[in-house]
Amino acid sequence: MNKASTGRFFEDFSLGQVLEHPIPRTVTEADASLYLALTGSRFSLYCNKEFAYQLGYAKQPLDNMLVFHIAFGKTVNDISLNAVANLGYAEVEFLLPVFVGDTITVVSEVIGLKENSNGKTGIVYVHSKAMNQEGHMVLSWKRWVMVHKRNEGMQNTYAVEPQLSSSVDFASLAVPDELNPKAYSKRMSGESYTYSDYSVGEWIDHLSGVSIDHSEHTMATRLYQNDAKVHFNHHQMESSPHQQRLVYGGHIISLCRNLTQNGLANAQWVAAINGGAHLNPSYAGDTIYAVSQVVKKQELGYGMGALRLRTLGFKNASWHDLKPLYQQAMESETRLSSEFVLDLDYTVLIPS
Repeated sequence: MNKASTGRFFEDFSLGQVLEHPIPRTVTEADASLYLALTGSRFSLYCNKEFAYQLGYAKQPLDNMLVFHIAFGKTVNDISLNAVANLGYAEVEFLLPVFVGDTITVVSEVIGLKENSNGKTGIVYVHSKAMNQEGHMVLSWKRWVMVHKRNEGMQNTYAVEPQLSSSVDFASLAVPDELNPKAYSKRMSGESYTYSDYSVGEWIDHLSGVSIDHSEHTMATRLYQNDAKVHFNHHQMESSPHQQRLVYGGHIISLCRNLTQNGLANAQWVAAINGGAHLNPSYAGDTIYAVSQVVKKQELGYGMGALRLRTLGFKNASWHDLKPLYQQAMESETRLSSEFVLDLDYTVLIPS
């Protein structure tokens, strides 16, 4: 018998199943450096250790999105190795900072299952939690993924779709104990805009674009040990409808997040992801742009505020050209055009 694993198919999941993901990951300074090289992040907290010390951290924390991708990568072999697509996220909470030298372990529970009417695929809902070496939970998230069946045909299983919250309440946000906004330096961050400068409803066109290379998105998936076939295996994807590998959606999230630094440079800390969807695939050669809308805001006290943002990622077009199409889609309640690749609803902390 061949000892190599083929990964789980839809039939291999059961409601309430607990998956203890193997190969915990110790994060290193090299991980942080490579993430910076792959995304071009300019958020000062992750570029400047003196800035981190000034804010009250004993050590420079890792970028929360890097932590998310590493933790997410732990789940791929058990959940989405045979995925068609990762469909969305909800209730993503960043609970504690992660530092170089920490070891991340992840466990997931299956909280929902639903067959698709084509008889070829099904949707698996999971709740994943990441812990550090001391057993403290640093990250919690829920996601749903479309997975191939091993054998085509309807099983007529009872569908269970979990009730997912549309947002993480401002009152529930985990504010890092170390974060001292009174010591914040706008000179080091590169922008003067703080909490009071943003208005609910305003749009920010981040202007810059970033093109995706084959080597870059390949290296990103390897950094996260995410070996889902749709991102990793060109030979297999040549015969798919896409005829090439898809860029890992998390890489698109990171590119869009880092583009937002132009206009949101003081929103250093991502506290939660309320929801998100990958609207259309991205490929090597695409150029990604982003715009953000301020959806909601609230003072948290102690010199800190929270902004709930909606960031739209789109490819190979300008916001000037796409904004009328976006407004038309919102008014008619229809799907966004194929240029849109990401719709991310998340909450950031920002000095007030």
